[in-house]
Amino acid sequence: MKFVKLESRGGDYLVVAGNVAWLRSDQDNQTKVGIVGGQPLLVAGSIEETAAKILAG
Repeated sequence: MKFVKLESRGGDYLVVAGNVAWLRSDQDNQTKVGIVGGQPLLVAGSIEETAAKILAG
Protein backbone atom coordinates (compact mmCIF):
# COMPACT_ATOMS: atom_id res chain seq x y z
CA MET A 1 0.00 0.00 0.00
CA LYS A 2 1.50 3.32 -1.09
CA PHE A 3 0.48 6.57 0.63
CA VAL A 4 0.73 9.96 -1.05
CA LYS A 5 0.71 13.25 0.88
CA LEU A 6 -1.67 15.79 -0.66
CA GLU A 7 -1.75 19.28 0.79
CA SER A 8 -4.99 21.14 1.39
CA ARG A 9 -5.73 24.64 2.63
CA GLY A 10 -7.44 23.15 5.67
CA GLY A 11 -4.84 20.46 6.42
CA ASP A 12 -2.97 17.65 4.73
CA TYR A 13 -4.20 14.22 3.60
CA LEU A 14 -2.40 10.91 3.31
CA VAL A 15 -4.17 9.08 0.50
CA VAL A 16 -3.66 5.51 -0.69
CA ALA A 17 -2.54 6.04 -4.30
CA GLY A 18 -4.47 2.99 -5.55
CA ASN A 19 -7.75 4.43 -4.22
CA VAL A 20 -7.68 7.57 -6.40
CA ALA A 21 -10.43 7.22 -8.99
CA TRP A 22 -10.39 10.60 -10.76
CA LEU A 23 -9.09 14.19 -10.72
CA ARG A 24 -11.04 17.33 -11.59
CA SER A 25 -9.83 20.94 -11.79
CA ASP A 26 -11.54 23.31 -9.36
CA GLN A 27 -11.44 27.01 -8.54
CA ASP A 28 -8.42 28.93 -7.22
CA ASN A 29 -5.77 26.45 -8.43
CA GLN A 30 -7.28 23.56 -6.49
CA THR A 31 -8.12 20.00 -7.56
CA LYS A 32 -10.88 17.62 -6.50
CA VAL A 33 -9.59 14.09 -5.96
CA GLY A 34 -12.17 11.31 -6.26
CA ILE A 35 -11.62 8.46 -3.81
CA VAL A 36 -13.01 4.95 -4.36
CA GLY A 37 -15.85 4.46 -1.89
CA GLY A 38 -15.59 7.96 -0.41
CA GLN A 39 -16.23 11.65 -0.87
CA PRO A 40 -13.95 13.76 -3.09
CA LEU A 41 -11.13 15.68 -1.42
CA LEU A 42 -10.31 19.29 -2.29
CA VAL A 43 -6.53 19.72 -2.42
CA ALA A 44 -4.21 22.60 -3.25
CA GLY A 45 -2.46 22.64 -6.62
CA SER A 46 -3.34 22.21 -10.26
CA ILE A 47 -4.54 18.93 -11.72
CA GLU A 48 -1.12 18.40 -13.31
CA GLU A 49 0.73 18.95 -10.01
CA THR A 50 -1.63 16.63 -8.17
CA ALA A 51 -1.33 13.91 -10.84
CA ALA A 52 2.48 14.17 -10.69
CA LYS A 53 2.45 13.70 -6.89
CA ILE A 54 0.21 10.64 -7.17
CA LEU A 55 2.24 9.05 -9.96
CA ALA A 56 5.58 9.79 -8.27
CA GLY A 57 4.34 8.60 -4.86
